[in-house]
Amino acid sequence: MRVVLDANALLMPFEFKINLDLELQRLVGNAEIFVPSCTVGEIDRIAKRRWEGKAAKQLMEKYRVVEVKSLGDDGVIEAGKKLNAYVVTNDRKLIERLVKNGVKVITLKNGHLVIEYE
Repeated sequence: MRVVLDANALLMPFEFKINLDLELQRLVGNAEIFVPSCTVGEIDRIAKRRWEGKAAKQLMEKYRVVEVKSLGDDGVIEAGKKLNAYVVTNDRKLIERLVKNGVKVITLKNGHLVIEYE
């Protein structure tokens, strides 16, 4: 099982007070967790402006980086497809695009992660 985290997902623990690792363990069991290379830059930019970004940057360091050619949402979709992974996000526009591309999606609902589209 593989899971890809977008920037939105990396900020969830600090904005919504959830334990991302425990929630993923509960939902999908042991999983390899990846961050797309494009998301690394996005979190670095957020870290310069917000404390949540600094915390997300620290959290991100414990996960593996998957190299992608695309930027932004395109890069997240590329990573999800490349790894045949679930993508964790609450970004509605990205969710629509992931579903159209056949990528499985995990979102946050009522303080817990749920598999939205499989």
